[in-house]
Amino acid sequence: MQTVYHAAGSRGFANHGWLKSAHTFSFANYYNPERMGFGVLRVINDDFVEAGMGFGNHPHRDMEIISVPLSGDLAHKDSMGNGSIIRNGDVQAMSAGTGVVHSEMNANHDQAVKFLQIWVLPRKNRVKPRYQQVNITTEAKPNDFQQIVSPNMDDDGVWIHQNAWFSLAKFSDGNKKHYNVKREGNGVYAFVIKGKAKVGGIELNERDGLGLWETDGFDVEALGDAEILLMDVPMDIEANINQRH
Repeated sequence: MQTVYHAAGSRGFANHGWLKSAHTFSFANYYNPERMGFGVLRVINDDFVEAGMGFGNHPHRDMEIISVPLSGDLAHKDSMGNGSIIRNGDVQAMSAGTGVVHSEMNANHDQAVKFLQIWVLPRKNRVKPRYQQVNITTEAKPNDFQQIVSPNMDDDGVWIHQNAWFSLAKFSDGNKKHYNVKREGNGVYAFVIKGKAKVGGIELNERDGLGLWETDGFDVEALGDAEILLMDVPMDIEANINQRH
């Protein structure tokens, strides 16, 4: 098993006043040649948006964009005609494909909104843009892995154009479970949203990240109450590039 560890404090940080963002991988003005992504996982942005502020209309194309709200209410609008509020307990996916314009605004004027925005390279370019939002609370699995993203439209959570599976693990203190990698050639990037955990035998603190590959699976253990996001993604970017064109 190969691993790469990214401490929370080693991320790139941007402070725009209304927006504070921590970048696990190179993004915007933060560039680190050793932090260009993990397989097809390209962006993990840990965003804090002040009350009443947000991202105005801006374009995307050929990217799978997943948003995981942590607190507050995030208002989404896009050029496909979608308009909605997403909040903790929801997960949102947008396939940018041939091109989409969208905005993400804090829906409240009295509190900040916090969310993770994650970008995944698609297995196919120039797909028709699409939007999906689901609430995952009714299917929550305490002390288990709850799938929130998959490649299959009839599966749990949202689906994306990539052989990737995301799972949330909300474990109480001392709980331990083995995670099986979903697909040969995939690796898993673990991101600790809350608390502390041991992943593949390595201790992680809040907002730390750990990539694991060349393994069939590993143990996840809570050191105190913890919430961990596991992103199971293809590691062979070149193969994906060949498929996309």
